[in-house]
Amino acid sequence: MPISAGPLGRTAAAMVTPFDAAGELDTDGARRLAGHLVDEGGCDALVLSGTTGESPTTSDAEKAALVRAVVAEVGDRAYVVAGVGSSDTRHSAALARDAEAAGAHGLLVVTPYYSRPTQEAVARHLRTVADATGLPVLLYDIPGRTGTALSTGTLLRLAEHPRIVGVKDCAYDLVKSSRVMADTGLAYYAGCDEFALPLRAIGGAGCISTVANVAAPLVRGVLDAYDAGEHGLAARRHLALAPLTEAVMTGQPGTVAAKALLNARGLPAGPVRGPLLDADPALTARLLELLARVEAEAEPERKLGPEPDAGTGTGTEARTGAGVRR
Repeated sequence: MPISAGPLGRTAAAMVTPFDAAGELDTDGARRLAGHLVDEGGCDALVLSGTTGESPTTSDAEKAALVRAVVAEVGDRAYVVAGVGSSDTRHSAALARDAEAAGAHGLLVVTPYYSRPTQEAVARHLRTVADATGLPVLLYDIPGRTGTALSTGTLLRLAEHPRIVGVKDCAYDLVKSSRVMADTGLAYYAGCDEFALPLRAIGGAGCISTVANVAAPLVRGVLDAYDAGEHGLAARRHLALAPLTEAVMTGQPGTVAAKALLNARGLPAGPVRGPLLDADPALTARLLELLARVEAEAEPERKLGPEPDAGTGTGTEARTGAGVRR
Protein backbone atom coordinates (compact mmCIF):
# COMPACT_ATOMS: atom_id res chain seq x y z
CA MET A 1 0.00 0.00 0.00
CA PRO A 2 1.38 3.47 -0.84
CA ILE A 3 2.11 5.76 2.06
CA SER A 4 -0.46 8.54 2.17
CA ALA A 5 0.42 12.20 2.11
CA GLY A 6 -0.36 14.60 4.91
CA PRO A 7 -3.36 16.91 5.15
CA LEU A 8 -1.67 19.56 3.01
CA GLY A 9 0.16 17.47 0.46
CA ARG A 10 3.50 15.67 0.53
CA THR A 11 6.10 17.51 -1.56
CA ALA A 12 5.79 21.26 -0.99
CA ALA A 13 8.04 24.01 -2.22
CA ALA A 14 8.69 26.89 0.16
CA MET A 15 8.24 29.21 -2.79
CA VAL A 16 10.26 32.37 -3.27
CA THR A 17 8.30 35.56 -3.84
CA PRO A 18 9.09 36.92 -7.31
CA PHE A 19 9.81 40.64 -7.57
CA ASP A 20 10.27 42.70 -10.71
CA ALA A 21 13.43 44.64 -11.55
CA ALA A 22 12.24 47.54 -9.41
CA GLY A 23 11.69 45.25 -6.44
CA GLU A 24 7.89 45.28 -6.60
CA LEU A 25 5.73 42.18 -6.28
CA ASP A 26 5.50 40.32 -9.60
CA THR A 27 2.17 38.51 -9.52
CA ASP A 28 2.48 37.36 -13.13
CA GLY A 29 5.87 35.92 -12.29
CA ALA A 30 4.42 34.24 -9.20
CA ARG A 31 1.79 32.56 -11.34
CA ARG A 32 4.38 31.33 -13.83
CA LEU A 33 6.70 30.05 -11.11
CA ALA A 34 3.83 28.32 -9.29
CA GLY A 35 2.74 26.64 -12.50
CA HIS A 36 6.30 25.49 -13.18
CA LEU A 37 6.75 24.04 -9.68
CA VAL A 38 3.48 22.14 -9.83
CA ASP A 39 3.33 21.06 -13.46
CA GLU A 40 7.04 20.55 -14.19
CA GLY A 41 8.41 20.01 -10.70
CA GLY A 42 5.72 17.68 -9.39
CA CYS A 43 5.00 19.66 -6.22
CA ASP A 44 1.56 19.01 -4.77
CA ALA A 45 1.71 21.99 -2.42
CA LEU A 46 3.23 25.47 -2.32
CA VAL A 47 3.96 27.38 0.88
CA LEU A 48 3.90 31.14 0.39
CA SER A 49 5.23 33.98 2.54
CA GLY A 50 7.57 31.91 4.65
CA THR A 51 11.15 32.92 5.34
CA THR A 52 12.11 31.77 1.84
CA GLY A 53 9.29 33.97 0.55
CA GLU A 54 10.81 37.02 2.30
CA SER A 55 7.73 37.52 4.46
CA PRO A 56 9.46 40.00 6.81
CA THR A 57 9.74 42.46 3.90
CA THR A 58 6.38 42.03 2.16
CA SER A 59 3.30 44.03 3.10
CA ASP A 60 -0.04 42.56 4.15
CA ALA A 61 -1.52 43.61 0.81
CA GLU A 62 1.32 41.92 -1.08
CA LYS A 63 0.86 38.71 0.90
CA ALA A 64 -2.85 38.60 0.05
CA ALA A 65 -2.19 39.43 -3.62
CA LEU A 66 0.39 36.65 -3.79
CA VAL A 67 -2.10 34.09 -2.45
CA ARG A 68 -4.78 35.21 -4.91
CA ALA A 69 -2.38 34.93 -7.84
CA VAL A 70 -1.07 31.49 -6.94
CA VAL A 71 -4.49 30.07 -6.09
CA ALA A 72 -5.78 31.33 -9.44
CA GLU A 73 -2.93 29.53 -11.21
CA VAL A 74 -2.63 26.20 -9.40
CA GLY A 75 -5.28 26.08 -6.69
CA ASP A 76 -7.24 23.41 -8.55
CA ARG A 77 -4.30 20.98 -8.52
CA ALA A 78 -2.10 21.84 -5.54
CA TYR A 79 -2.53 23.02 -1.97
CA VAL A 80 -1.66 26.66 -1.37
CA VAL A 81 -0.53 27.32 2.20
CA ALA A 82 -0.03 30.90 3.40
CA GLY A 83 2.51 31.91 6.01
CA VAL A 84 0.78 34.24 8.46
CA GLY A 85 3.04 34.23 11.50
CA SER A 86 4.36 37.34 13.21
CA SER A 87 5.32 38.51 16.68
CA ASP A 88 1.93 40.21 17.09
CA THR A 89 -1.05 37.98 17.83
CA ARG A 90 -3.64 40.41 16.47
CA HIS A 91 -1.61 40.94 13.32
CA SER A 92 -1.18 37.19 12.78
CA ALA A 93 -4.91 36.61 13.18
CA ALA A 94 -5.64 39.39 10.69
CA LEU A 95 -3.18 37.89 8.20
CA ALA A 96 -4.91 34.52 8.64
CA ARG A 97 -8.29 36.04 7.81
CA ASP A 98 -6.79 37.80 4.78
CA ALA A 99 -5.29 34.54 3.54
CA GLU A 100 -8.58 32.70 3.94
CA ALA A 101 -10.39 35.44 2.01
CA ALA A 102 -7.75 35.22 -0.73
CA GLY A 103 -8.40 31.51 -1.18
CA ALA A 104 -5.60 29.79 0.74
CA HIS A 105 -6.14 26.12 1.59
CA GLY A 106 -4.11 26.21 4.80
CA LEU A 107 -1.98 28.36 7.09
CA LEU A 108 1.59 28.18 8.35
CA VAL A 109 2.00 29.90 11.73
CA VAL A 110 5.45 30.41 13.22
CA THR A 111 6.02 30.85 16.94
CA PRO A 112 6.37 34.52 17.93
CA TYR A 113 9.97 35.62 17.52
CA TYR A 114 12.35 37.92 19.37
CA SER A 115 10.08 38.62 22.36
CA ARG A 116 10.53 35.05 23.69
CA PRO A 117 7.12 34.49 25.29
CA THR A 118 6.52 31.64 27.74
CA GLN A 119 5.17 28.32 26.51
CA GLU A 120 1.71 29.20 27.77
CA ALA A 121 1.85 32.52 25.92
CA VAL A 122 3.02 30.78 22.75
CA ALA A 123 0.18 28.27 23.01
CA ARG A 124 -2.41 31.03 23.45
CA HIS A 125 -0.97 32.91 20.46
CA LEU A 126 -1.18 29.85 18.22
CA ARG A 127 -4.67 28.89 19.38
CA THR A 128 -5.88 32.46 18.76
CA VAL A 129 -4.60 32.36 15.18
CA ALA A 130 -6.09 28.90 14.63
CA ASP A 131 -9.42 30.18 15.94
CA ALA A 132 -9.39 33.12 13.50
CA THR A 133 -10.38 31.06 10.43
CA GLY A 134 -11.76 27.72 9.36
CA LEU A 135 -8.49 26.68 7.67
CA PRO A 136 -6.16 23.86 8.73
CA VAL A 137 -3.00 25.11 10.45
CA LEU A 138 0.60 23.95 10.37
CA LEU A 139 2.68 25.08 13.34
CA TYR A 140 6.21 26.20 12.45
CA ASP A 141 8.80 25.07 14.99
CA ILE A 142 12.11 26.78 14.16
CA PRO A 143 13.82 27.88 17.39
CA GLY A 144 17.08 28.69 15.64
CA ARG A 145 15.39 31.69 14.03
CA THR A 146 12.66 32.58 16.53
CA GLY A 147 14.50 31.98 19.80
CA THR A 148 11.52 30.00 21.10
CA ALA A 149 11.02 26.27 20.64
CA LEU A 150 7.69 24.53 20.95
CA SER A 151 8.11 22.13 23.86
CA THR A 152 6.85 18.57 23.65
CA GLY A 153 4.15 19.36 26.20
CA THR A 154 2.98 22.41 24.28
CA LEU A 155 2.77 20.44 21.05
CA LEU A 156 0.77 17.70 22.74
CA ARG A 157 -1.71 20.28 24.04
CA LEU A 158 -1.96 22.14 20.74
CA ALA A 159 -2.66 18.86 18.93
CA GLU A 160 -6.06 18.85 20.64
CA HIS A 161 -7.16 21.89 18.62
CA PRO A 162 -9.41 20.72 15.77
CA ARG A 163 -7.73 22.89 13.12
CA ILE A 164 -4.09 22.41 14.13
CA VAL A 165 -3.22 19.51 11.86
CA GLY A 166 0.55 19.47 11.54
CA VAL A 167 4.02 20.85 12.12
CA LYS A 168 6.70 22.25 9.85
CA ASP A 169 9.66 20.83 11.75
CA CYS A 170 12.92 22.78 11.81
CA ALA A 171 13.71 22.05 15.45
CA TYR A 172 16.50 19.51 14.75
CA ASP A 173 15.11 17.38 17.59
CA LEU A 174 14.05 13.95 16.36
CA VAL A 175 13.38 12.77 19.90
CA LYS A 176 10.73 15.48 20.31
CA SER A 177 9.35 14.90 16.83
CA SER A 178 9.12 11.16 17.43
CA ARG A 179 7.29 11.59 20.73
CA VAL A 180 4.73 14.00 19.28
CA MET A 181 4.19 11.88 16.18
CA ALA A 182 3.69 8.78 18.34
CA ASP A 183 1.24 10.43 20.73
CA THR A 184 -0.82 12.63 18.38
CA GLY A 185 -2.21 12.73 14.86
CA LEU A 186 -0.12 15.76 13.91
CA ALA A 187 1.37 15.50 10.43
CA TYR A 188 5.08 16.26 10.50
CA TYR A 189 6.68 17.98 7.50
CA ALA A 190 10.45 18.30 7.29
CA GLY A 191 11.24 22.00 7.00
CA CYS A 192 14.97 21.30 6.65
CA ASP A 193 15.75 19.60 3.34
CA GLU A 194 18.31 17.25 4.85
CA PHE A 195 15.62 15.76 7.12
CA ALA A 196 13.08 14.97 4.40
CA LEU A 197 14.00 11.29 4.08
CA PRO A 198 14.81 10.60 7.77
CA LEU A 199 11.50 12.12 8.88
CA ARG A 200 9.54 10.24 6.20
CA ALA A 201 11.16 7.02 7.39
CA ILE A 202 9.63 7.43 10.86
CA GLY A 203 6.20 8.43 9.60
CA GLY A 204 6.55 12.04 8.50
CA ALA A 205 3.98 13.49 6.11
CA GLY A 206 6.43 15.00 3.63
CA CYS A 207 8.61 18.06 3.25
CA ILE A 208 8.42 21.82 2.81
CA SER A 209 11.54 22.40 0.76
CA THR A 210 13.55 25.46 -0.22
CA VAL A 211 15.65 23.37 -2.62
CA ALA A 212 12.46 22.39 -4.45
CA ASN A 213 12.40 25.88 -5.96
CA VAL A 214 15.29 24.80 -8.18
CA ALA A 215 15.28 20.98 -8.08
CA ALA A 216 11.73 19.88 -7.32
CA PRO A 217 11.89 16.62 -9.34
CA LEU A 218 14.95 15.53 -7.37
CA VAL A 219 13.36 16.43 -4.04
CA ARG A 220 10.20 14.57 -4.95
CA GLY A 221 12.22 11.64 -6.32
CA VAL A 222 13.62 10.84 -2.90
CA LEU A 223 10.14 10.49 -1.39
CA ASP A 224 8.78 8.69 -4.45
CA ALA A 225 11.43 6.00 -4.11
CA TYR A 226 10.94 5.60 -0.37
CA ASP A 227 7.16 5.41 -0.65
CA ALA A 228 7.44 2.72 -3.33
CA GLY A 229 9.57 0.58 -1.02
CA GLU A 230 12.79 1.32 -2.93
CA HIS A 231 14.65 2.33 0.21
CA GLY A 232 18.15 1.86 -1.20
CA LEU A 233 17.27 4.05 -4.18
CA ALA A 234 15.78 6.65 -1.86
CA ALA A 235 19.00 6.75 0.17
CA ARG A 236 21.13 7.12 -2.94
CA ARG A 237 18.96 9.94 -4.22
CA HIS A 238 19.07 11.65 -0.82
CA LEU A 239 22.87 11.44 -0.70
CA ALA A 240 23.22 12.66 -4.29
CA LEU A 241 21.07 15.69 -3.50
CA ALA A 242 22.95 16.54 -0.29
CA PRO A 243 25.71 18.69 -1.91
CA LEU A 244 23.08 20.94 -3.53
CA THR A 245 21.13 21.17 -0.27
CA GLU A 246 24.29 22.21 1.55
CA ALA A 247 25.23 24.79 -1.09
CA VAL A 248 21.77 26.37 -1.21
CA MET A 249 21.21 26.45 2.54
CA THR A 250 24.63 27.39 3.92
CA GLY A 251 26.92 30.36 3.33
CA GLN A 252 23.98 32.60 2.40
CA PRO A 253 20.23 32.57 3.04
CA GLY A 254 18.44 29.93 1.00
CA THR A 255 16.32 32.64 -0.63
CA VAL A 256 19.43 34.26 -2.10
CA ALA A 257 20.69 31.02 -3.62
CA ALA A 258 17.27 29.94 -4.89
CA LYS A 259 16.59 33.28 -6.58
CA ALA A 260 20.04 33.32 -8.17
CA LEU A 261 19.48 29.89 -9.71
CA LEU A 262 15.93 30.65 -10.84
CA ASN A 263 17.01 33.91 -12.47
CA ALA A 264 19.95 32.21 -14.19
CA ARG A 265 17.60 29.61 -15.66
CA GLY A 266 15.10 32.17 -16.89
CA LEU A 267 12.41 31.51 -14.30
CA PRO A 268 10.65 34.30 -12.38
CA ALA A 269 12.39 35.34 -9.17
CA GLY A 270 13.93 38.79 -9.47
CA PRO A 271 16.02 40.46 -6.78
CA VAL A 272 15.87 39.94 -3.04
CA ARG A 273 14.78 42.78 -0.77
CA GLY A 274 17.02 44.35 1.83
CA PRO A 275 18.49 43.50 4.22
CA LEU A 276 19.31 40.53 1.98
CA LEU A 277 21.82 40.98 -0.84
CA ASP A 278 21.64 39.32 -4.23
CA ALA A 279 24.17 36.62 -5.07
CA ASP A 280 27.21 37.91 -6.91
CA PRO A 281 28.21 36.44 -10.30
CA ALA A 282 30.84 34.16 -8.79
CA LEU A 283 28.39 32.60 -6.32
CA THR A 284 25.75 32.22 -9.01
CA ALA A 285 28.24 30.47 -11.29
CA ARG A 286 29.26 28.05 -8.53
CA LEU A 287 25.65 27.25 -7.70
CA LEU A 288 24.76 26.73 -11.35
CA GLU A 289 27.71 24.39 -11.87
CA LEU A 290 26.72 22.32 -8.85
CA LEU A 291 23.05 22.20 -9.84
CA ALA A 292 23.96 21.03 -13.34
CA ARG A 293 26.28 18.36 -11.94
CA VAL A 294 23.69 17.06 -9.47
CA GLU A 295 21.05 16.92 -12.19
CA ALA A 296 23.40 15.12 -14.58
CA GLU A 297 24.39 12.56 -11.96
CA ALA A 298 20.85 11.94 -10.72
CA GLU A 299 19.95 8.28 -10.84
CA PRO A 300 17.45 7.70 -13.64
CA GLU A 301 13.84 7.33 -12.64
CA ARG A 302 12.58 3.78 -12.28
CA LYS A 303 9.04 2.61 -12.60
CA LEU A 304 8.13 2.84 -8.94
CA GLY A 305 4.53 1.73 -9.02
CA PRO A 306 1.52 3.86 -8.10
CA GLU A 307 2.14 7.28 -6.68
CA PRO A 308 1.21 7.99 -3.07
CA ASP A 309 -2.20 9.51 -2.40
CA ALA A 310 -0.96 13.10 -2.41
CA GLY A 311 -4.26 14.88 -2.96
CA THR A 312 -4.60 18.06 -4.95
CA GLY A 313 -6.26 20.46 -2.62
CA THR A 314 -9.54 20.22 -4.42
CA GLY A 315 -11.57 18.22 -1.90
CA THR A 316 -13.63 19.60 0.95
CA GLU A 317 -11.91 17.37 3.51
CA ALA A 318 -8.47 18.58 2.44
CA ARG A 319 -9.37 22.23 2.71
CA THR A 320 -10.97 21.97 6.12
CA GLY A 321 -8.44 19.63 7.71
CA ALA A 322 -11.05 16.91 8.12
CA GLY A 323 -9.95 13.33 7.73
CA VAL A 324 -6.54 13.93 9.27
CA ARG A 325 -5.10 10.83 10.90
CA ARG A 326 -5.74 11.02 14.64
